[in-house]
Amino acid sequence: MAPAVNPLVAAVEAPPIAEAWSWVEGVTFPADRPLIDVAQALPGYAPAASLVDHLAEVVRTPGIGGYTAIAGLPDLRAAYAGHLASSYGGDITAGDVLISAGCNQAYYLTMTTLARAGDSVILPSPWYFNHKMTLDMLGIEARPLICRAEHGLVPDVAEAEALIDHSTRAIVLVTPNNPTGAIYPPATIAAFADLARRHGIALVVDETYRDFLPVAGAVPHGLFADTNWRETLVQLTSFSKVYCLAGYRVGAVVAGRALLDEMAKVMDCLAICAPQVGQRAALYGISHLADWREEKRQLMGQRLAAFKGALATRNTGFEIASIGAYFAFLRHPWDGEGSTEVARRLAREHGLLALPGAMFGPGQERHLRFAFANVDAAAMPAIADRLAGATGAARP
Repeated sequence: MAPAVNPLVAAVEAPPIAEAWSWVEGVTFPADRPLIDVAQALPGYAPAASLVDHLAEVVRTPGIGGYTAIAGLPDLRAAYAGHLASSYGGDITAGDVLISAGCNQAYYLTMTTLARAGDSVILPSPWYFNHKMTLDMLGIEARPLICRAEHGLVPDVAEAEALIDHSTRAIVLVTPNNPTGAIYPPATIAAFADLARRHGIALVVDETYRDFLPVAGAVPHGLFADTNWRETLVQLTSFSKVYCLAGYRVGAVVAGRALLDEMAKVMDCLAICAPQVGQRAALYGISHLADWREEKRQLMGQRLAAFKGALATRNTGFEIASIGAYFAFLRHPWDGEGSTEVARRLAREHGLLALPGAMFGPGQERHLRFAFANVDAAAMPAIADRLAGATGAARP
């Protein structure tokens, strides 16, 4: 007899990215019309050459295969704290930083520490699927906070307050948003921080894509300038996108030291520490790649403009519901047809691999997510042409 499986895990959907790639298994795409992957968010360019050279030396360093402190390399924690303080203002120290093996792990550490089975956490919907999957596996209720088109798919504070009760432990924000690309205004983020503070719960802000904001030097919010930020704010980030380190697994949690001390217990059982090579890569990036970061921020802006321009000049039948930083959330034109069926057809018949809105929560059947930042600006017209071909729309 096979061993019994935790029913909380068994009830969770299969990993969405793997499911999407299964749609094109066995499908051959012609050389002059290759598959365009806008499914999984992954930088479509190589890491900085100097970073690659640095890592070639790092892997030869004695002891590089060993553990670091549970919270991460002291130099990396200090460097990231200094980087945040210079960007946002406020008092942020190395003691406020715990390095994780990617942002998904940062989120898992945070939820495991903040909540227990039977508690609730508020998630803006559409949500990042791994956030919902984590809560489901932990037995924590995910309360959907519907993001409405008339609000630019930005969550509403008053609607969030109506969802809070004695079981609520946190509100989660993702900005720039995955999957919609929406960038939350600083005033909205501040209002959510005030709401969380008044109710004695955490505000967890995932800022994985903050390095790709459209305005150079833009400050996403002013929460760190509040001397009492540690009582409410938990900031999550990943170094994967900005430095092309997805496979190295390195991210961070920024929070009050008391919370991080508890989180370290979870980290010790989960991974002991983040991989040392990834940590040293992130440290190099923070310390040496400011110009490279800005170059890639501008590149993402060019890709965003190219994507919008390509759809504007072709009669695709698709509408941009929201776009920004890394993602576009598109409304498809087929009444009564689910987003998964649409996405599967686009992949198999038109060589365009995007994710269906259904993967991001209820009520999203008319939408698909496009990680347009994956591909060069020159590919955007081909994306629009394939969408037009799928709808039978004539090119202008």
